Amino acid sequence: MNILIAPDSFKGNLTALEVAENIESGIKKAFPAAEVNKIPMADGGEGTVQSLVDATGGEKIYKKVTGPLGKKVEAYFGLLGNGNTAVIEMALASGLPLISEDEADPCKTTTYGTGELIKAALKKNIKKLIIGIGGSATNDAGVGMAQALGAKFLDGTGEEIGYGGQELKRIQKIDLSNLEEKIYDVDIEVACDVNNPLYGHEGAAYVYAPQKGADRETVKILDNNLRHLSKIIEKQLGKNVQNIPGAGAAGGLGAGLVAFLGAELRSGIDIVLEENKFEEKLMDIDLVITGEGKIDGQTVQGKTPIGVARKAKEYDITTIAIAGEIGKGIEKVLEDEIDAVFSAVHQDASLKEAMEKAPEWLQFSAEQVIRIMLKGAHNS
Repeated sequence: MNILIAPDSFKGNLTALEVAENIESGIKKAFPAAEVNKIPMADGGEGTVQSLVDATGGEKIYKKVTGPLGKKVEAYFGLLGNGNTAVIEMALASGLPLISEDEADPCKTTTYGTGELIKAALKKNIKKLIIGIGGSATNDAGVGMAQALGAKFLDGTGEEIGYGGQELKRIQKIDLSNLEEKIYDVDIEVACDVNNPLYGHEGAAYVYAPQKGADRETVKILDNNLRHLSKIIEKQLGKNVQNIPGAGAAGGLGAGLVAFLGAELRSGIDIVLEENKFEEKLMDIDLVITGEGKIDGQTVQGKTPIGVARKAKEYDITTIAIAGEIGKGIEKVLEDEIDAVFSAVHQDASLKEAMEKAPEWLQFSAEQVIRIMLKGAHNS
């Protein structure tokens, strides 16, 4: 039996590689002769850098950058095994977890640190850059990111604006003449799995800014500022970013990456499947095992397990998922392309205990999956 293990991480507990290794251990307990291939996966969110570094034999490169409120934070990006591709998670430089709840203020937070990570990656002479944009603390439409790369955003007097969503209303001129030249030699793909426009009631400010500390009045101000910037971008750069699906992601960073760097927004899981050459590795596979910390009705919206299962089904390969938690709406997953879902939790336990026993329980669940498969094969 040839088995491909392709899970996401169990967030805050096990990396995707650790999940895969424990599933492999369980498989080997039931069927020592099984041929197993492991591919750590992600969907563009938290853990994407680690997963792609592990999957390709790459490395993480650390750098101190400007955090959301201007204080230095230590972040990192991934340089993949081919040496030509870098991966960035914007949340590591500009994410909400980097500031306390009482500090959260999308009027002031900036994506400048994300731009510094991009600049550091460019120094590695890469040809491709993948940017995951979930978990932001910002609402500056990527203006801070572009500032770090040499762009200038000037007010009516020719003065450069400051940081944060509150400053966007001052912009009268966008000057990209001093943008890092290497950016034009790099293919930039943005892992984005939301479809929000830049502004409006479904846009960046109304949908996401309240999670980042904005009250009702602040949301209106931020939305108007995004409207203003969108008009400037269209007038001066010739790009209509408002209705690009995902333009409003990460406080408008999706729009900024397209407008200022010429990036392309894509499904995160599609990017990771492509980088891992997943389809090639499905040849001669009898079973795919995937998984994630939680599988529920939201999984069908581009999460790792469903992306893996859909690709496997193109080759009529059975796909089984193992989850740390099975949530509401699981029937949607089973109606899609996942054939069965198993829980990795085997008894009532606190979150702390479940996390501590996750390796042991993962191995046990994987062992049971293989026992069932072997019994079915024997009976047929």
